[in-house]
Amino acid sequence: MMLNFPLSRAVFGAMIVLMGLWTTPAAGAQESPKQGPSTGQTNVTDKELATFAKTYVEYHKVRQAYEAQLSKVQDPKERAKIQQEGNLKVKQSLEKHGLTPESYNRLFAAVNGNEQLRKKALKMIDAERNRS
Repeated sequence: MMLNFPLSRAVFGAMIVLMGLWTTPAAGAQESPKQGPSTGQTNVTDKELATFAKTYVEYHKVRQAYEAQLSKVQDPKERAKIQQEGNLKVKQSLEKHGLTPESYNRLFAAVNGNEQLRKKALKMIDAERNRS
């Protein structure tokens, strides 16, 4: 089963820019990625791709949970507290999988810049979602 959404730069930006993680509108996550020239960074191992897929799925779970909380809160201080908690969870997810924002950035750029790698990543993400 293929996923019904593309990897998008909006999702990536939200993942990497830990500050302001929850300020990206959810609709932005459904945008089609803009195809750019291949960066040549396609030397991604299957292990790295699997790590990317796991981290990607975990991020979306965290984002959904915290966006639900944020939608119910109007107080700016409480919203900031919830955002900080969400940012910490994302950071912990990266660290748990041995990634840094920079290494995730490299993997995302490689996946987004190579059609074959993107298809493979989407299959792995789909499989990871089915497991969890």
